[in-house]
Amino acid sequence: MNGTRNATGTFRSLHGFNYRMWAAGAIVSNIGTWMQRTAQAWLVLTALTQKNASSVGIVTGLQFAPLVLLLPVTGFAADHFDRRKLLIFTQTSMGVLALGLGILTVTGLVRLWHVYVFAFLFGCVTAFDSPARQSFVSELVGETDLSNAVALNSTSFNAARMIGPAIAGVLIATVGTGWAFLINAGSFGAAIAALCFIRTADLHTSDKAARTRGSLAEGFRYVWARPDLKALLLMLFFIGTFGLNFPIYISTMSVSVFHLGAGPYGLLMSIMAIGTVAGALLAARRALPRFSLLVGGGALFGFGCTLAALMPNYWLFGAALIIIGISAQTFTTTSNSLVQLSTDRIMRGRVLALYLTIALGGTPIGAPIAGWVADAFGPRWALGIGAAAGFAAALVGILYLVKYRHLRARIDAGRLRFSSDAGDVTADPASIANPTM
Repeated sequence: MNGTRNATGTFRSLHGFNYRMWAAGAIVSNIGTWMQRTAQAWLVLTALTQKNASSVGIVTGLQFAPLVLLLPVTGFAADHFDRRKLLIFTQTSMGVLALGLGILTVTGLVRLWHVYVFAFLFGCVTAFDSPARQSFVSELVGETDLSNAVALNSTSFNAARMIGPAIAGVLIATVGTGWAFLINAGSFGAAIAALCFIRTADLHTSDKAARTRGSLAEGFRYVWARPDLKALLLMLFFIGTFGLNFPIYISTMSVSVFHLGAGPYGLLMSIMAIGTVAGALLAARRALPRFSLLVGGGALFGFGCTLAALMPNYWLFGAALIIIGISAQTFTTTSNSLVQLSTDRIMRGRVLALYLTIALGGTPIGAPIAGWVADAFGPRWALGIGAAAGFAAALVGILYLVKYRHLRARIDAGRLRFSSDAGDVTADPASIANPTM
């Protein structure tokens, strides 16, 4: 074993060789990914259309639609195939796609329909990559440090979110958008190398699920029998579908409201990442995730989006994005950890596929709506959709806690306090799976 079990502290998962190797490859690849996301939205909004936010929404929707379309097979693949080999294949495929789009852009041959096609193909590969990557983390560190490793993964992803967009903004302004795609293609090499160097003998592997018909239906039945998972996934649907459309919100505010160029746009993406990194590091410090954090994260997300929509200038808007980043990361990291730690290991791939389908697969619905609202009524109203999503998610969480955890509010010594019969919901599988006990 890799020795992470006895480690403590915020960065305890990094004591293991396999996770260190994975994290090193991931940070490089994540920087490239954020460069491409930033450049793709800018390419569509400023070069291929006349500041048409709906087109950005369509690209975003096409990139995430395969998560829904391929759900019957992606969770099955994560539960039944060798995840390391599957990830090597998906990372290689995404590198090839980034290279193709980069060549088209650098040579000046790119058209809007090309971006649509590449976005959809990226989505198809990502649909297999995401559940395998999420569930592979438990093989790297084991159950004890899983919550910490999930949070550190988010820290890496969002640290890259600070670096990647800023680099992309400079590249777009100096040498052109296509170079961001080409550099992203090369960045996948780091992730592939890390997967090849991982010590397979030290992986925390478990028996694969039996290959039977109805495996996907079994995953749905498993979730349907869990009130906590149903509430969590409904909260995730609101925020994932209508809230996490930042390429649309930030790009349209930059171009249409503040009338800025590529550099300041990239900086805004990086400023928001300050909040997401802070949220991820706070999550890494917690021993166990709590359901109440989902409620607080959703409410704070709604407040942050409301604040951002009202900000009169660039820098105050950036400050509001930090609040949004902290709240969004608190919500997503907590929900991911709760799902993984409270789900049977043989069901984890299928449940995570369903989780990711709801988290990202709702984007084909929400992104075009957000883009249309930004075009028709202005970017500030589009941010209002995100605010409503956060408040709706918080309400769902409160209703769950009231019904299944008998949440009560009282005034004690002039302060508002909350209590429940069973205490706060943590990631203890026994207490979560039986919420009425």
